[in-house]
Amino acid sequence: MPALSGASSWLNGPALTASGLHGKVVLVDFWTFSCINSLRPLPYLRAWATKYQAQGLVVIGVQSPEFAFEQRLDNVRDALASHAISFPIAVDNGHRVWNAFQNEYWPAIYLIDAEGRIRYHHFGEGDYDQTERAIQALLTEAGASRVDHGLVSVRGEGAEAAPDWDNVKSPETYLGYARTERFASPGGPVPDIRHAYTAPTPLDLNDWALAGDWSMGAEATTVRKAHGRLLFRFHARDLHLVAGPATRGSPLHFRVLIDGKPPGSNHGADTDEQGNGTIDGQRLYQLIRQKAPIDDRTFEIEFLEPGAEVFAFTFG
Repeated sequence: MPALSGASSWLNGPALTASGLHGKVVLVDFWTFSCINSLRPLPYLRAWATKYQAQGLVVIGVQSPEFAFEQRLDNVRDALASHAISFPIAVDNGHRVWNAFQNEYWPAIYLIDAEGRIRYHHFGEGDYDQTERAIQALLTEAGASRVDHGLVSVRGEGAEAAPDWDNVKSPETYLGYARTERFASPGGPVPDIRHAYTAPTPLDLNDWALAGDWSMGAEATTVRKAHGRLLFRFHARDLHLVAGPATRGSPLHFRVLIDGKPPGSNHGADTDEQGNGTIDGQRLYQLIRQKAPIDDRTFEIEFLEPGAEVFAFTFG
């Protein structure tokens, strides 16, 4: 087991060490709190941490940030509270734990046996039954008694709900110029300065555009004037937006439309039937959860005040 000493801090308990965990079966989950792929396994991680704690399982989350705002401890604490995470969290702002494991993925699960050897890994979502069987086998091998060999039954809510993979035809799309693709506003990105953008009509599938006054940075794009709009032509059940106020503690209001109309029963966990919502922190927002039939749709979000930063669209 690689060292955990590279963590910049620990939450939900004292710092843990590889030597101090000897004799325990350890599950290490690399995640980051605004990544939809990292959020959907959480119901299983919480359930396993509770079910197998008495038999010697220790679940550790390694929060390895993708965006700069994910390095802020207050943002991480907010995420732990929002998702009811009580198992230990190593805050890996320098990616030193990530590098020690030679990890490359969010999420990534590693299982370490009681002798400190990595015996199993899984990259990405899914295969939860297989992972739980591996947990049970390592606990039994370590001498745990009364290991329940049934499988947990969980149901994620909101952004933690299982995706509808059959209908996901839109890719994760970054909204800063360093990594963005398929930006359709005429003239393309204008880096690092305030600019008045327009949105073409119609958009092709998986194209996105801005309308109004925005400034596009390398990592995030910021609305500079009230009523700036962001549009995306997508095909998926769920649409999420990673966003936040540029100034912490300044809630910002928005309204979303789907094909030019309020979402109604297709609203997400962070919007109502009229499409209204509030940006209250730097995190992932679920804005649309469609009911069948799933088809190509045009999503639009209008920010009613300036100051919102948008980072990425994700789908499910």
